[in-house]
Amino acid sequence: MGRTNPTYRDALRAIEERWADFRRALRRRDQPRFDQLWEYAREHADASGLLNHQNPLLPALVSIDLEQEARLDDHEERLAELEAAVDAAGDQEDGLPESDT
Repeated sequence: MGRTNPTYRDALRAIEERWADFRRALRRRDQPRFDQLWEYAREHADASGLLNHQNPLLPALVSIDLEQEARLDDHEERLAELEAAVDAAGDQEDGLPESDT
């Protein structure tokens, strides 16, 4: 039998293990955020594995960036909805008679 090449997921796991000391040095409040970044990278491991890049960290960083962009889009959409609701509430108040307070 021939030698088996490590999968992208194996390479990603090895990179994450090399960053373990960095994670431990982070403030406790930042450790879950750091872990979430690796989760983002794992979510795109299939696409990253197909790329077969020489440096597996680069597809991981792009994967993290994709997830961050998706979060930004979600927040911008939610903000637009909230702004529209505030504007609509303001328009309704403009139609009401003013009180003598």
